[in-house]
Amino acid sequence: MAGSTFGWPNFFIRLGAALFLVFATYNPSGYSWVHWLQKSSNKFDPLLILSAVLLIIGWVIFLRATARSLGFIGALLVTALFGSLVWTMVYYGWLSLDNPSSLSWVALTLLSILLAIGISWSHVRRRLTGQVDVDEIEEV
Repeated sequence: MAGSTFGWPNFFIRLGAALFLVFATYNPSGYSWVHWLQKSSNKFDPLLILSAVLLIIGWVIFLRATARSLGFIGALLVTALFGSLVWTMVYYGWLSLDNPSSLSWVALTLLSILLAIGISWSHVRRRLTGQVDVDEIEEV
């Protein structure tokens, strides 16, 4: 078994990858794949298509791992936690709804955290409970 320990550095590596994936796909700054596509005169530019395929691969890896690890209920609970966090930030004036750009940055960051939790959850659950998630069993 490769690397049976999991700690904060491992989580932050996954979080960094999730942040890169989410913000490379779209962000309010105007520098993202979506903006590149919108501004491109040639929608069939090979570099544009290659980057789209790489982003799709990243999204499939993260979404599949999150769906398998957290499941529907777990993802719903994390989403509810983040939704209540945003509500609290708005309620106490820490986040303004008048500035949609700041709300977008927060939402995209929380999406990245959700993906990082999802791709890390099997490791965390194994450390907390000793239970191991197994997707495939190889017959010997």
